[in-house]
Amino acid sequence: MRRVPHDGAMATDTETGPGTDADTIARVFEEHRPVLTGVAYRMLGRVADAEDVVQEAWLRWSAADRADVREPRAYLVRVTTRLAVDRLRQAQARREAYVGPWLPEPVVTDFGPTVPDTAERAVLADSVSLAVLVVLETLSPLERAVFVLREAFGFPYAEIAATLDRSQAAVRQLAGRARRHVDEGRPRYDVDPAERRDLTARFLAAAADGDLEELLALLAPDVRLIGDSGGKAKAPLRVMETAGKVGRFLCAVARNAAANADFRTVEINGAPAVLVLVDGEPDTVFQVDVVDGRIRCVYLVRNPDKLVSLKP
Repeated sequence: MRRVPHDGAMATDTETGPGTDADTIARVFEEHRPVLTGVAYRMLGRVADAEDVVQEAWLRWSAADRADVREPRAYLVRVTTRLAVDRLRQAQARREAYVGPWLPEPVVTDFGPTVPDTAERAVLADSVSLAVLVVLETLSPLERAVFVLREAFGFPYAEIAATLDRSQAAVRQLAGRARRHVDEGRPRYDVDPAERRDLTARFLAAAADGDLEELLALLAPDVRLIGDSGGKAKAPLRVMETAGKVGRFLCAVARNAAANADFRTVEINGAPAVLVLVDGEPDTVFQVDVVDGRIRCVYLVRNPDKLVSLKP
């Protein structure tokens, strides 16, 4: 499975001189690739789009005049962010014609042993969560860029201003506006990771067994189910609401599940999720948001184009 690499976001990054030989140019880029991929994915919500942006950044980096590159990381983040902003503007126009709700592409996350700090791991996981990425879709491209660089990666306002060619005052205004939108769209709450894993396991067992009574015990009364199929697989074309409707829908899914379906619990976008494989191919991803010990939102991704990176 393709993994989102550890971003190296919060750690101190030792700059390496830009150099002039091909090996040094490639080595410096690879040192910063995890951060660039992390920025691009959080900006775009698609692995393929993020990889395309990073590849374009590599082409510009490899052709850059070495005399103009004083700080490789700052240069690379600036190029990647600007490319992502341009691509996001194009993507937003395409998503207006998307069939049904749009969700980010789920990715298996592995922050690796180089992120020992619990607080840092929590920041990385939160910034890549499906809930946050969904809310980020409501921001303008510039607001999203500021939010990602500031909240997920801890870049100083001065560096963000240089990246976006804006004043620090303008960047601070964008940051404040973005944070308010995110807080309004996704109220912050703390969930014990062990509790979330337990609820995910119980959700998987109840859904697989078609146990409506147990599902209703797990679901909040105002639970929402957001399904993303892109019109290419069976999934609700509207957001489904209330425990009764969501529970009955999940029971129907269980009854119609393929006999050779394989259910696995994996970490996706920083939290436990259920990956359903059929004949060894990714078919569905379920993930839940938990509030006050109950499941408040169920994310269902079935668009086959968004499951390619989860292929074993």
